Amino acid sequence: MSLTRRRALQALSVLPAAGLIGGLSRPARAAEFSLKYGNNLPLTHPLNIRAQEAADRVAKESNGRVEIAIFPNNQLGGDTDMLAQVRNGALNFFTPSALVVATLVPIAAINAVGFAFADYDQVWKAMDGGLGAHIRAAMAKVGLHTFEKMWDNGFRQITSGAKPIESAKDMDGLKIRVPVSPLGISMFKALSSSPTSLQFSEVYSSLQTRIVDAQENPLPIIQVAKLYEVQKYCAISNHIWDGFWFIANARAFNALPADLRTIVSNAINDAGLKQREDIKTFNATVQADLQRNGMKFTTPSPDSFRAKLRDSGFYGEWKGRFGDEAWALLEGAVGKLA
Repeated sequence: MSLTRRRALQALSVLPAAGLIGGLSRPARAAEFSLKYGNNLPLTHPLNIRAQEAADRVAKESNGRVEIAIFPNNQLGGDTDMLAQVRNGALNFFTPSALVVATLVPIAAINAVGFAFADYDQVWKAMDGGLGAHIRAAMAKVGLHTFEKMWDNGFRQITSGAKPIESAKDMDGLKIRVPVSPLGISMFKALSSSPTSLQFSEVYSSLQTRIVDAQENPLPIIQVAKLYEVQKYCAISNHIWDGFWFIANARAFNALPADLRTIVSNAINDAGLKQREDIKTFNATVQADLQRNGMKFTTPSPDSFRAKLRDSGFYGEWKGRFGDEAWALLEGAVGKLA
């Protein structure tokens, strides 16, 4: 699927609750297994488009025995609510950010280690390989079945108002807004910046009034929030990558007959691979739009940032927190960090 510019700009818009998306035709008889999937994204986001394709495929290949109803846009509650619902069996499927899962399984946050991944080849080498398997095993211990293919949520980039970011030296003293995340705050402090945690609703005005000089977010958020109006520069820093784990209540999923588990797994994993490509296309479209709106881009090398984080003890600290085994799996995909 090729997302047009118009569709890409619609994809991150906030839509009103639209009820469950029932693109699949209901069979004449009731489904033997009616499953619910919730997420926090609008209907038009590539994640929901591909999830609906997976649901249609499951209905067809199971001859109507399995029906998946999709509840987008936080209809079933926020991330914390839906994570709890999956664990207690009220919800069958959910796609939380790895950082959301990390509130329950701390090792899940390892993909957000600063400047760990230089590109998507390294991301998927890790998350489709040993590191992803290690995280999925940890999630199984808390009753979550996790499908093998992670879905994409994109790299985070740094914008600034006064000067372009071209190396780690440009981070010195930079007043930057960050979300409330111990890992992110630790990283920017290690880069000698001055991180400030603010609600996202405050970001535009804080940049406009120079309470902060910079912020960091994926490109679609920068575009939708019109931060190009109050920020002149954007560094394609790729300093943090995050994705969506497609999880299920393990007891309910394992209760399905083996043939149906295979159908569901294949449909969800294949849809995830397609969604990854959608996000790549989507981000390229958004960057072009930001450039048309006057934002100037730089592409700094990660080397100086990694060196600063290494020298400041950031990597050593988080290696200790995540453990030697998980850290070795991360470095096996990205190279030596600490």
